[in-house]
Amino acid sequence: MSGMRRPARIVVGAWVRFAGQVRAIVGVTAKSATLSDADGGRVEVPIGELTVDPDFAVVDLPVRTPLPAQSRLETFPPQAVEKALWWEDHILEVLHGYRPDAVPDTAPRPGYGLGTSLTARQRAKAAELTAAGHEVSASAIANLRRKYQADGVLGLVDRRAAPRTPEFTAVDARVVAAMRTAISEGVDASTRTGSYLIWRTGEILRQTPETQGIELPSRNTPYRLLAKLTRGTHTFGAASTRRSRAHGAKTPFGELAAFAPGEVMQIDSTPMDVMVLLDDGVPGRIELTAMIDVATRTSPRRCCGRPPRRSTRACCWPAPSPRSRSGRAGRRPCGCRARCCRTADC
Repeated sequence: MSGMRRPARIVVGAWVRFAGQVRAIVGVTAKSATLSDADGGRVEVPIGELTVDPDFAVVDLPVRTPLPAQSRLETFPPQAVEKALWWEDHILEVLHGYRPDAVPDTAPRPGYGLGTSLTARQRAKAAELTAAGHEVSASAIANLRRKYQADGVLGLVDRRAAPRTPEFTAVDARVVAAMRTAISEGVDASTRTGSYLIWRTGEILRQTPETQGIELPSRNTPYRLLAKLTRGTHTFGAASTRRSRAHGAKTPFGELAAFAPGEVMQIDSTPMDVMVLLDDGVPGRIELTAMIDVATRTSPRRCCGRPPRRSTRACCWPAPSPRSRSGRAGRRPCGCRARCCRTADC
């Protein structure tokens, strides 16, 4: 039993070393194997004689690649499929040493022979394509080779070119649009229930001429659709939160580009917990108003004064910017007479 071993994989397409030469197996029967000769002929060798030869060894085995799903391949643009087929020719040369369009009985090109390892072939292919103007690394070739062995040509297709699946595949897009309308109608109203929004969706479909013949799906599907559309909108929560989220900023705040001092000025005010005697002799709270120059990132003036009525003090608007300062001695440029203003430049 110790002398028994698993028989070698003798299959059509494999390359074996026999009698001091590397030959291809072109045919296999139950008792013999047909090998290609160095002169282009063929020789039939019994299986027992082939396996007991001291020089016998399996050099290379054919790689079976799965057939691509033609229906899925047709969903990609023609340019993506053509690119994948172009890659297939190069990957086959890396795997087998020959390209599909190679003339029969021709020797492999330098760098792709049977004595070359798979890693060396990948490096040779990367250098060849880079020299031809297609910059690619050996690791990228290895990734494509593994994808081709797993999925065939489909693994070489750029998935970014695939058509995007609709977000709600089981529901008509017009039903989705009608439900979005029903949800938006209740933003400023009192909080509605899910059954009301589904009923309102059906009413919108019946009232619209283009969607009068469309019926709502089964009972569970509208509720699942409603849960997806109302996620994060507080449709069934507090009305104040829902309105605040709905009427808030839709996009991130931007930034103005300023290159000259005084070109763009930003101003803001905040109330202070300080009571002062105002210019009319009445004590009251004041506001701190600051203005910043966007170009220089400096604050040209600060002002303390009585709170305006929903408007900013005239002394703090960009008019008295660094370009226009009052030169009168003993008078503040902004004209502010509040007792809290102690700086020469208010």
